[in-house]
Amino acid sequence: MPANKDYAEMTVDELLVEEKKTRKERITAAVFIGFLIGVMVYGLATKGFGLLFTAISLGLIYIIHRNSNTTKQRMADIRSALDKKRSG
Repeated sequence: MPANKDYAEMTVDELLVEEKKTRKERITAAVFIGFLIGVMVYGLATKGFGLLFTAISLGLIYIIHRNSNTTKQRMADIRSALDKKRSG
């Protein structure tokens, strides 16, 4: 997916499709972060997982969170373009 889409040039229908995709990405990221937190809690509670699994989970959570900030900005850009199209 191109990182520099010009949302001002898109139609309302295209913007709605992009918004839907972005919303799904955010939900998927949140579910995956929740799963990784569950893995860490289970590992800490049962001591069946070592430091390596905790560190891997924390690293993945960091990467997903950093990517979700980009997704959040993209969602704001899409909503801004949608508001401009609808009001003007």
